[in-house]
Amino acid sequence: MGSSENNNNKEEVHVLLVAFSAQGHINPLLRLGKSLRSRGLHVSLATTDTLYHRVFKYTTNGGDSSTVPTSITTNGIEVFFFNDGFQTDGERAADVDKYMEGIAKYGPINVSNIIKTHFLDSSKKLACIINNPFVPWVADVAAEFNIPCACFWIQPSALFAIYYSFYNNLNTFPTLTDPNISVKLPGLPLLETQDLPSFVLPTNPFGTFPKILSSVFKGLEKLKWVFINSFYELEKDVIDSMSQVFPIATVGPVVPPSLLGGDEDSDVGIEMWKPEDSCIEWLNQKPDSSVIYISFGSLTVLSSEQKDSIAEALKKSHHPFLWVIKEENKELPLPKEFLEETKDRGMVIPWCPQTKVLAHPAVACFLTHCGWNSMLEAITAGKPMIGYPKWTDQPTNAKLITDVFHTGVRLKQDSDGFVPCEEVEKAIEQVLERPSSEEFKKNAEELKRAGREAVTEGGSSDRNIQSFVDEILGNKPIDH
Repeated sequence: MGSSENNNNKEEVHVLLVAFSAQGHINPLLRLGKSLRSRGLHVSLATTDTLYHRVFKYTTNGGDSSTVPTSITTNGIEVFFFNDGFQTDGERAADVDKYMEGIAKYGPINVSNIIKTHFLDSSKKLACIINNPFVPWVADVAAEFNIPCACFWIQPSALFAIYYSFYNNLNTFPTLTDPNISVKLPGLPLLETQDLPSFVLPTNPFGTFPKILSSVFKGLEKLKWVFINSFYELEKDVIDSMSQVFPIATVGPVVPPSLLGGDEDSDVGIEMWKPEDSCIEWLNQKPDSSVIYISFGSLTVLSSEQKDSIAEALKKSHHPFLWVIKEENKELPLPKEFLEETKDRGMVIPWCPQTKVLAHPAVACFLTHCGWNSMLEAITAGKPMIGYPKWTDQPTNAKLITDVFHTGVRLKQDSDGFVPCEEVEKAIEQVLERPSSEEFKKNAEELKRAGREAVTEGGSSDRNIQSFVDEILGNKPIDH
């Protein structure tokens, strides 16, 4: 790709982002897209029409759900919608494996059509397609059109290293006959079975996700770049070790700009659930570093016994708390006696503006399911964490909290995943009251500073993004 054409002002250099319609997948891509736009590229996103129904139909089409437009433009990024073969959210939620298979079946045809219709115009040059890991077929679509492809890995570098080793048979991992094998990888602490991502375990019940990950890691030669939503200073050892075997480039923390000292209104992320702002007023009345914030993301559903256990620990701790329990998950409400007893220092809401909550000075720590987006937000807000991981990357992320970042503790679960009240109490004490709390706070503040520096001009992630932009703009040659 010569640079003479790129310097012609008539040609627009485009990047197409592709993801399916999950908030935690789309928002990091949109925020990365905003950074690319600010450096002179044209950016579009292709995603399933679920996003239109959940977010845009009420503002763009008067609520008429029967007609999905080809595209809409939001914050300067054109969003193209394609059909995933399902009619309702109920069908999608009923069988995750079938849903992922449906996207893999309909996605390639529909994304190919978007490229043919919108990007084969002579005034546009589609210089790169960036997908996230759960739509690996995008790399094959890119190859059809001879367009370089990048993957935006939305988990930490540690997870990339683990999967790389697993799918390339570089280490021994637990098996049904030997379920308790420890795994030692360069740049990471020793990983016990409980620290590994659930998809590499022989007990994993999901068939499709390991297949998807296998196609990512056995098809890495199809990718010209792998970008990671992390930053070098956060995971230095594992990034250095991975660079010996496969090049990865950190471009994060890709989080809402308000967590990096920017303007809240400049965020391009979308919100699929309506947050309640009432909690911010409530937080304003609380002392600095006093509130325990509890949220387990949009998928985790706690048993009533587990909620009672956490509730009892909160009651005994005497700390103020803000607890998010999503109504859509059909969870049983907390006991009335508990709500009555704690009404002066506790607030329970169905959803909240998490970015604002984590950044609030009243919040002392975050009891989290250890989803990577939530953890990165806590890291950039400088908040210690209590980890309660369930599946996928969460157990490894919890291990990072305790043994790599040193910013909190992990709850000990029994064989059924249950955490007794005493264990929650102990964790709250360690993070908020014991001498260890000062170290967690200090380390969290240090990572907050390092995260901001990584994305400012000349920082480690900023340099990686600029290097990519220079390459596709033709400021340096692309080698095929």
